Amino acid sequence: MKHLFQNANVSDQDANIANASKTVLIVDDSPTETRILATFLTKAGYQVEVAMNGEEGVAAARRLHPNLILMDVIMPILNGFQATRMLRSDASTAEIPIIMVTTKDMQTDRTWGLRQGANDYLVKPVDRQLLLERIRLLLGG
Repeated sequence: MKHLFQNANVSDQDANIANASKTVLIVDDSPTETRILATFLTKAGYQVEVAMNGEEGVAAARRLHPNLILMDVIMPILNGFQATRMLRSDASTAEIPIIMVTTKDMQTDRTWGLRQGANDYLVKPVDRQLLLERIRLLLGG
């Protein structure tokens, strides 16, 4: 089984009380990876919402207005590139930071993801500390 994270040793001390008011929307069709990511982010102090495909992710973003979105690329119905493009073209979601978190590791995929409007692009397995740093950077804290 492929693990979502390279660095699996993050203590509960990393939880940040200031994060409690921040909501992260995870858009990923893998229940296992979504559960791992949601558990990690919850322990880090974030509120977490989940959508299982790009279409659900776009609807959830419009409804919830999360502080940040973690977007997979390879998903049914609407892929992460398409969903990101839709979110960027909607005034109500255009400013929400999006980090693509995917197994697609080609430079062309990264370039395409950033062109669609993603703020960052990380390849699975993701280092937990790196992910937290990128989230904090995009959320301004």
